[in-house]
Amino acid sequence: MFGAKTQSLQKRAMEVMPLGVNSNFRFWGEGITPYVEKAKGAYLWDVDGKRYIDYRMAFGPIILGHSFDEVDQKVIEEIQKGILFAMTGELEVAVVEMITEMAPAVEMVRLACSGTEATMHAIRVARAYTGRDLILKFEGNYHGMHDHTLWSTYAPVEAYGNRRSPIPVPASSGIPKTMREFIITLPFNDFEGFERVMRSYGEQIAAVITEPCQGNCAAITPQDGFLELIREKTEEYGCVFILDEVKTGFRIANGGAQEYYRIKPDLATYAKALGNGYPIAAFGGKREIMSTIGQGVAQGGTYTNNKPGVAGAYATLSLLKSKPILQTIAQRGQRLMNGLKDIFEENGIPVVMSGYPAMFSFSLGVEAVTCQRDWAKSDHALYLHLVEKAIERGVMPDHDAREPWFLCYSHSDADIDETLNVYAEIVKEVKK
Repeated sequence: MFGAKTQSLQKRAMEVMPLGVNSNFRFWGEGITPYVEKAKGAYLWDVDGKRYIDYRMAFGPIILGHSFDEVDQKVIEEIQKGILFAMTGELEVAVVEMITEMAPAVEMVRLACSGTEATMHAIRVARAYTGRDLILKFEGNYHGMHDHTLWSTYAPVEAYGNRRSPIPVPASSGIPKTMREFIITLPFNDFEGFERVMRSYGEQIAAVITEPCQGNCAAITPQDGFLELIREKTEEYGCVFILDEVKTGFRIANGGAQEYYRIKPDLATYAKALGNGYPIAAFGGKREIMSTIGQGVAQGGTYTNNKPGVAGAYATLSLLKSKPILQTIAQRGQRLMNGLKDIFEENGIPVVMSGYPAMFSFSLGVEAVTCQRDWAKSDHALYLHLVEKAIERGVMPDHDAREPWFLCYSHSDADIDETLNVYAEIVKEVKK
């Protein structure tokens, strides 16, 4: 699937880095892991010089396009004045002001460097505010690499037990067994189960954390009323509602899922599209809750105001506010979603499209998908087979069927046409 230079570089990398990568998510397997040379706009080139239409977009951060000139120019301008300081600058304040202006539920913000940090800090603040320890999360949702929520994310669903009494499954060795005492898991979109658990444990739960859609499980969206039910029950039992917008924030609407669903969580977390690829994250929410920080609640980090990230966020948010960026992405993404759906249906392959035009996925061979347990029944082998054929023809979705397709402002109508033509060809080939 990839050339000789890629193969050679992987062998070299595996000598000095576990799996030859700096994140497990970047490893596809020996001989089939891509290594990139450069990227611009909607395209990337591997180390063998082959160009691809990129639908991975760095797992979602690239909302405008790779190496987007207006963002890079702002970063260059700012880093020439210094990269990091043990004090606060005006640009940080301006970025936070834009976040509070764009996100309906956010009144105060702290910056961070990654989505993992943002969710970790939000959980600490929620525990401090409520004086409780339990966290409720949903199977298939990923909230970062910390021990608090790295449960029931990627395990075979058979390990999760009966949906009425799910078993929290750690996603890694090295997570202390005692952490299980602080986590409750449920299937996504399980209305009855959620209400039942809240009746039993609501007054012990510090926070309910959820992604608006299952960003690491085929972008499965919430059924009508599910987010509203979470909002209602967390208010009833005095729990903090954390909406993890690391993937949906500044991508599916300028105000993220809060604007899209007209929902107001207590806290929200951001990263990815916030800085078009520069290292920046944030968490924020109600003033009353966020004001606990510094009043006995610890939160900080040396790099939380790193100038490349802050400048990248300033430029990105400014563009989102001033131009129809997300509307353009949505139009092209919807055409891609519709076209792919038509191709599968014309070839007699059942398909469930899920997610949003700027961030979507599809599950093959099934009729309905509402949670990870449903998605597990889809035809992953067919999905992967098609991805590998697409990559050979210069179209690159993620190798993992759980990871959504991401679009950016730089994807053109011609890119959509080419992608649909490629999938029309390879689906017919596979059917033969």
